[in-house]
Amino acid sequence: MSRHDASELATRLGRQAEAVCREYLPSGRREGRYWMVGDVRNTPGRSMFVRLTGPESGKGAAGKWTDAATSEHGDLLDVIRESCGLIDFREVAEEARRFLSLPHPEPEPAGHNARQTPAPTGSPLAAKRLFSMAQPIAGTLAESYLRNRGITVLHGTRALRFHPRCYYRPEEHSPTQTWPALIASVTDLDGHQTGAHRTWLDPNGFSEATLGKAPIDTPRRAMGDLLGHAVRFGVGGEVLAAGEGIETVLSPRMVLPHMPMLAALSAVHLAAIAFPVDLRRLYVLRDRDPAGDNARQSLIARATGEGIEAIGLTPLRDDFNEDLRELGADAMRAALREQLRPQDVARFMDD
Repeated sequence: MSRHDASELATRLGRQAEAVCREYLPSGRREGRYWMVGDVRNTPGRSMFVRLTGPESGKGAAGKWTDAATSEHGDLLDVIRESCGLIDFREVAEEARRFLSLPHPEPEPAGHNARQTPAPTGSPLAAKRLFSMAQPIAGTLAESYLRNRGITVLHGTRALRFHPRCYYRPEEHSPTQTWPALIASVTDLDGHQTGAHRTWLDPNGFSEATLGKAPIDTPRRAMGDLLGHAVRFGVGGEVLAAGEGIETVLSPRMVLPHMPMLAALSAVHLAAIAFPVDLRRLYVLRDRDPAGDNARQSLIARATGEGIEAIGLTPLRDDFNEDLRELGADAMRAALREQLRPQDVARFMDD
C-alpha cells in the first residue's frame, strides 16, 4: 500500500472518529470534543485522548491522538493496529476497509501461477479467509438474530461478522449447501486469529423453535485452532468474564457493557482457556448442565491454582440468554449485582 492510500484511509477514518473509537476503544468515553481512554490498546483510564473534530489533515486533525502518560501519538490506523493486535500493515488496512465498508483493492498483476492456494479444510488459514470474506453485522440477518435473542448492546463486537452464503455440508460426502451465517473470529491472547465459529441462520427469520438458527442438524460449528483461544469482546485485563456460547456471553454484556468477556465455544474449551498475564479476577458464566458445571469447576480450580480469584456466576434459568429473553435485563442485572464484587458493580455495571 502506498503512503497516499494509507493517508486516504486515515482521513476517511477521521471523518467517523467517534464511531471508530466506540468500535475499537470501547473502554473509553466521549468528553466534549475528545474520546478519553487509558491507552491505544483500549485499557480503561483517561491518559489518552482522541480528537473527534477538526480538519481532515495537519495539526489538530480529527482522529489524531496523544497519550499524555507515554507521549505516544498517532492516527486511527494506529488505534486499529494496537487494539486488534495486528502486525502486518496489510491486515490493518483490510480491517480499516472492513469498518468503512470499502471494497477490497484490485490485486496486483501477476503471472498465471499466482492463483491463491486453497487452504486446508478446517484449518486456521481457512478460518481466517472465511472471516475476511464476511461483512460487518450492522443491518444484516446476523444483527437481527442477536436482537431477537434480546442482545441489543453490540458495541465492541468486531469479532462478529456476517456471511450471506456460508458453505454447510451435513456429512462428509453430502452435497454442499449454503446458508446465511454469523461468523465469529477465534483469537489468541495477542489478538491473532486462530479459528472461526459459524452459526448458520434461518433466512426466514426468528422462530421460538430454533431461536433463529437454520433448520439443520448442526447449526453451529467451529474450525481452526481452538484450544486455549476464544471469541473475545473487549481486551482482557485484571478482570475478565468467560463463558461457553456467544449468546451466553453477550447476554450479561447487556448490563456489564464495559467488562471484557470471552466465549470459549464449548465446555471443554472453556476449561482450557489461556489466562491474560495481568488477570486478577475471573468470573465464570455458568450453564446449568453437567458438562457446563464440570467445566466451571475445572476452570475455577485452574485459576485458583495460579493465584487468580475465580467466581462463578449463576443464571436464574438454564443460561444467561434464557434469563435475558424470559426475565429481562432488569432481573438479570439484579441477580448479577448480588454475585459480583462491589468494586466491579461500580466499575462495570450499567445502571
